[in-house]
Amino acid sequence: MTSWQLQDAKARFSQVVKSAVTDGPQQITVHGKPAAIVLSADDYARLAGGKPSFVDFVQQSPLRGAPLVVKRARSPARRIRL
Repeated sequence: MTSWQLQDAKARFSQVVKSAVTDGPQQITVHGKPAAIVLSADDYARLAGGKPSFVDFVQQSPLRGAPLVVKRARSPARRIRL
C-alpha cells in the first residue's frame, strides 16, 4: 500500500484518487502515523455492502430444511424468594 504524507496528499489529491482506483488503497499519514485510507468506490462497495441479513444467511444454510429436534426439560419452574 502506498503511503502519502497529508500535505502531499492534499497537493496531489487527484493522483491519490487515481492511484486508489488503479493500484489499490492509499494510506494517508499525519506526523508519520496512519490517519486515513483512500479506497476506490468498487473496493468500498465490496467491503460495505456484501453482508447478507441474518435471515438471508440462515435461509442460505446448507442445513435448511434439516429436521430440528428440540428437547425441553419437563421439570417444574424453580421457586424464587422475593
